[in-house]
Amino acid sequence: MSIIKKLASQTAIYGLSSIFGRFLNYLLVPLYTYYFSAAEYGVVSEFYAYAGFFSVLLLFGFETGYFRFRDKAQLHHDVAYSTALLFVLLINVLFLGLIVIANNRLSAALNYSAHPEYVLCFSAILTLDAMAAIPFARLRAENKAFLFAGIKIIEILITVLLSLFFIVYCPKELASHPESWVQDIYKPEVGITYIFLANLIASAFKFIVLFPQLLGLRWGFDKTLFRKILRYSLPMVVIGFAGIINEMLDRALLKFLLPFDLKTNMQMLGIYSACYKLSILMTLFIQAFRFAAEPFFFAYADKNDAKEVYAMVLKYFVIFCVFIFLVVSLFIDFFKYFLGEEYRSGLPVVPILLMANLFLGIYVNLSIWYKLTDKTLLGALVSLSGALITVVLNIWWIPLLGYMGSAWATLACYFFMTLVSYLLGRYYYPVMYDLKRILGYIGLGIILFCAQDSIPQYFSGQKNWEVAGLLLVTYLLVVILVEKPYKLKVTI
Repeated sequence: MSIIKKLASQTAIYGLSSIFGRFLNYLLVPLYTYYFSAAEYGVVSEFYAYAGFFSVLLLFGFETGYFRFRDKAQLHHDVAYSTALLFVLLINVLFLGLIVIANNRLSAALNYSAHPEYVLCFSAILTLDAMAAIPFARLRAENKAFLFAGIKIIEILITVLLSLFFIVYCPKELASHPESWVQDIYKPEVGITYIFLANLIASAFKFIVLFPQLLGLRWGFDKTLFRKILRYSLPMVVIGFAGIINEMLDRALLKFLLPFDLKTNMQMLGIYSACYKLSILMTLFIQAFRFAAEPFFFAYADKNDAKEVYAMVLKYFVIFCVFIFLVVSLFIDFFKYFLGEEYRSGLPVVPILLMANLFLGIYVNLSIWYKLTDKTLLGALVSLSGALITVVLNIWWIPLLGYMGSAWATLACYFFMTLVSYLLGRYYYPVMYDLKRILGYIGLGIILFCAQDSIPQYFSGQKNWEVAGLLLVTYLLVVILVEKPYKLKVTI
């Protein structure tokens, strides 16, 4: 249990940056959805979808490869760091140069020939973020969680403050004082470009703060180590790319597959993307857990009780994820006010996406089997299979079900990947997961969610939030009653 507490504390620290930072970023969702139309927000969502794909390609999986080889015998971890860093820097400088050369053609191909700055801004953001990834990985490996969290929070604060400045303050100041100094830096016709600009400035700040970490290049480049990292990491690129397909492809396809005109399709894309943001609490927890768990899983792999600990981690992970699922889905009447009224027609996708992300989190836990046994190629095949399901179901269901088809496709994909990963893990790295309780908690969460619509019929006069609170307390009581005897047994 002390190991679980240690992992939980690390998750909490990383979660502080993710949850607090992303919460600040989350506040931008009502800002964007109240100040911009669904079609305009659709443009922003589309570019963030593209950014997801390139963020994987520009790292080449070297973040995980660095974790794997930094503590290998006969090699100093500083050499592993400088080798990974130099390669990532080189790739990203070449990428940005190519984008600058081909910017006009790319913008025209995306139907944004009138706004080539979109592509240029996002390419610069991607480059800066990718070049900062290896220094961030080093902070995680050295357990400098507070420094990691501090930089992340400041970066997001800058994004939020600049967004408020450009989107809220400047228009009001210019309207009340036409001759104000604001006219020199703010142009109303720029519109959503200010969203990109705020992100770019924040990414530049992060890179400047991490610049001293680039001095690590002095430790040299080890060709033999590079080949080992590359062999290990290339399948991780496939895995990461497949993961982005599962996470982002729907927003890239909606623009082209919805059976409406381009403007309406962009509106639907904006609505779906905004409602997707309401699953942010689940995503935040999974991200915070992943930051803490990945180095933990590698470091603890040689312990005698490693598999027992991994099983316990997954069980408590599921307990908390089901709690998040219930909080958001049961109290959706509260969370809906984070979106502008135009966007609320898409709320039915939220519970589906929450459950999809729950299975994604389980898959993250289960993926230790291929990472610890170096079966990354096999892990890549699982991810590719999930990506294939995502592609096929989106192409099939979007024209029939609209963005609801994308939500169901996401759930189907992550459920499939979880199931296959569990079955393969039983063969290559068997862990005795407590399936009875894990599936029981997930089933209980689904039952309580479905019960929300039927209970008011029998208890007239109760408000929705009262029913939601009753159901949430029911879940917590069940968890306490089931887990308390187990905890006492472990303690004794």
